[in-house]
Amino acid sequence: MSPPLARRALLGAALAAPAFSGAAAQSFPDRPIRLLVPFPPGGPVDLAARIVAQALSEELKVSVVVENRSGAGGVVGTDAVAKAQPDGYTLGFSSTGAVAVSVTLIPNNPYDSRKDFAPVSIVAGVPTLLCVNPKLPARSVAELVALAKARPGRLNFGSSGPGGTPHLSGERFRIATGANIAHVPYRGAAPAITALLAGEVEIAFLDLPVLLPHVQEGRLRALAVTSPQRSPALPDVPTFAEAGVQGMEIENWYALLAPAGTPPERVARLHAATAAAMARPATANQFASQGARIIVSRPEEALSFIREEVGRWGEVVRTAGVKAD
Repeated sequence: MSPPLARRALLGAALAAPAFSGAAAQSFPDRPIRLLVPFPPGGPVDLAARIVAQALSEELKVSVVVENRSGAGGVVGTDAVAKAQPDGYTLGFSSTGAVAVSVTLIPNNPYDSRKDFAPVSIVAGVPTLLCVNPKLPARSVAELVALAKARPGRLNFGSSGPGGTPHLSGERFRIATGANIAHVPYRGAAPAITALLAGEVEIAFLDLPVLLPHVQEGRLRALAVTSPQRSPALPDVPTFAEAGVQGMEIENWYALLAPAGTPPERVARLHAATAAAMARPATANQFASQGARIIVSRPEEALSFIREEVGRWGEVVRTAGVKAD
């Protein structure tokens, strides 16, 4: 159930960035930019944001300073972006759950992603990886399902918080397989991984980049990936379809956001710098090494995509009966 990002103009089209003019555009930016990341340090969104921040700093010739502001599954930091001064000096780097899912999942969500942001670009997409603690006697998805059915309600899956694609991946897995596993949300991917490594939870559905080093070092066992094809980073790990579970094609995406009302010429300047930053070989290599794919969309395309995703994930939340934990 991968998002329709392939329908969007990607890196090549984005490099033909819209032109902008005027003294204000030419002088912007002339001081450091804050990049709010609504998740704790060390998680997949934070890792991606820091790669982008470094490349943007070099393109814009000013510091782009990452500031982590976590809470409520990314809602706290994303809301801070929505309410920031719309001058282009405060941006956000958020993901599917906080931008698209929370609008439906959380009663009285403090922002509406369809109108409270001026998106600069969608920048990358990553699949979710199903991992288990190696002490769990399950070496395949089929074995995990059989074990969960033999121990109904006794196996727990950790996620980076309620409403994110890791959480919804677990919910869809329960529906697709009938496995009775319990959700345990954490405040970000890093504490969820710590819990998985310690055996506090036996299973986790998390973004591939943050799990990859633990799998490569043998500290976690990967069972399946949510992408339509196997990940080049883990070529021996099957897709869910290959493992016999349908309806698990899910991709988490990352977006660079400015507050609504940010002058269009400044959004255009930021977009041009983002397109150039993502086209750098070093940036591409860093994302590829984490199992992520680069996506660069024009601001108007990003806004249209976000509006579509709010509707799409809203339907998933309603159909699965997911509630904010």
